[in-house]
Amino acid sequence: MTTFLIIGGLGLLLLLVSLVLGDLLDGVFDALTGDIFSSAVIGGFIAAFGFGAALVQELTGSAVVGGVAGLGFGAVAAAGTLGLTRLVKDGGSDATLTAADSLGRSGRVITPIPADGLGTVRLAIGGHTVQLSARADQPVGPGTEVHVTEILTPTSVRVAPVWNELPQPDVTDHT
Repeated sequence: MTTFLIIGGLGLLLLLVSLVLGDLLDGVFDALTGDIFSSAVIGGFIAAFGFGAALVQELTGSAVVGGVAGLGFGAVAAAGTLGLTRLVKDGGSDATLTAADSLGRSGRVITPIPADGLGTVRLAIGGHTVQLSARADQPVGPGTEVHVTEILTPTSVRVAPVWNELPQPDVTDHT
């Protein structure tokens, strides 16, 4: 049992080192596809093998049965570690926001937009604040709420003022 515990401890140490320092076997198994032979997967296999085998040996009294059961524990742990490694590596990341992400969004004018020039608008997109140069068909003053109607360049957009309220008809009783 002590041998299996030492093997499990070495596997756990390899797993922790690969967590802190990265993949120690990076490039060693490049001819093989996938992350099956990464140090995290190997460390997970060895740790689960050692600790699982020690547990089963303690319960059954047989090192052979413990070793076979340890292989099963190790295979399950390696598969789980491989799945988690792929999930982390292949997981999406937040892409850099571009002017194209602003199409159809509303924001506020920061610097005035003259009829024939550029001003600046501030938009909130996905929790990020973005400032873009803006053109408009008519002059727009600072603080005005605007809607992005067109992407002009990667850093500029065309905007139109948002109509917050439509004029209400006169509904007084004239009888």
